[in-house]
Amino acid sequence: MRRRLLALLCVTGSLVSGCGLLPGDHGRTTVTVWLMKDSASKEFLRRFTEDFERTHEDLRLDIRIQQWTGIVEKVRAALKADSGDGPDVIEVGNTQVPLYADGGRLTDLTLESMRDWGKDTWLPGLAQPGKDGNKQYGIPWYAANRVVIYRKDLFERAGVTRPPKTREEWLTATEKLNSGGTQGIYLAGQDWYTLSGFIWDEGGDLAREQDHTWRGTLDTPAALRGMDFYRRLQALGSGPVDADEEHPPQAGVFAGGKVAQIIAVPGLAQSVLKQNPALKGRLGFFPVPGRTPGRPGTVFTGGSDLVVAGNTDDQFAATAVVAALTGAKWDTELARTMNYVPNKTDLAGAVAGEEGVAAMAAGAAHGRATPHTPQWADVEADNPIKEYMTRVLNGADPATEARRASRRITESLAPDVG
Repeated sequence: MRRRLLALLCVTGSLVSGCGLLPGDHGRTTVTVWLMKDSASKEFLRRFTEDFERTHEDLRLDIRIQQWTGIVEKVRAALKADSGDGPDVIEVGNTQVPLYADGGRLTDLTLESMRDWGKDTWLPGLAQPGKDGNKQYGIPWYAANRVVIYRKDLFERAGVTRPPKTREEWLTATEKLNSGGTQGIYLAGQDWYTLSGFIWDEGGDLAREQDHTWRGTLDTPAALRGMDFYRRLQALGSGPVDADEEHPPQAGVFAGGKVAQIIAVPGLAQSVLKQNPALKGRLGFFPVPGRTPGRPGTVFTGGSDLVVAGNTDDQFAATAVVAALTGAKWDTELARTMNYVPNKTDLAGAVAGEEGVAAMAAGAAHGRATPHTPQWADVEADNPIKEYMTRVLNGADPATEARRASRRITESLAPDVG
């Protein structure tokens, strides 16, 4: 019978071995866990540990907080280390799993996912990037995605009595709001994550794999329809066509008081209020509208998965930690504590009392991630989608520019054979 496990949390920056025995532990196994900075509060980790200790017997946790900067190479190096020298459980960005699954350096968790963890109800934007072929390596932990943050007072002034439910209602409402010196929406011309959602809603993709070859697909009719909707919406404000949402930071623009809507994660509202406290009580949230009233728009889902290193000394111990952190009890507790979306669609009710997070959860149910290939990072490094968007918004022919951008995406996705 598999042994029961006990956890004792040590949040530390020092280096220790992975799953193994430490002096004075009286036979207890130590599991090293890498979590990213600000993913979970110290108080959450303390409470998790206390509960874990009551239900397990012989496990000690050494949790190390990591920085996002430089993490890819650090994780890759750890996965190549000798057994027992690195982390056993690692938090990774949901779209990073393909970078680490290459070469068989992660533990296959397909059986546990199907038998014990209810994978059928996982958020698709976290679950799909965690797969490599038919094998599940990344286990969804938490999600975040964009919603519409809006000014309730400006909506009321313009006669918009409720948040729009469809794209066409959204355009109509935004046109009403775009008057009297107020921008109906501030949407930068190179916000390609938002564009991705519109493309997915139309049935298109940024890129697709066929016969083991990835190709850019911005030039498909569906993708072009998504770009056309973006163009119509972006025109109902004065967002720069040659910059993304961080140049200038859209929180500052929204705080200026002359913008009715932005598309952002709900947490950005705190930055807005810090810059303009007079907006307190005036901000609301709704999911990005979809094509029909009953289904919110598809959105890019960010967040984290947990993986088990292939070179762990004790797969059972590492897997037990993943099971606890991603299970319903502690996953919903993390979501409430940090204002995240829980990892399963049937857990959305846990955050229903928080308007921004509830709007985020509604969108996450239809979330997607970037194309599932390690080479996608090369696309983002020299992002042709941004240039494509700017050219179209400046009046260039969409089909011509989409073909140009698709060719560049295809070139970036070609495997490196050098």
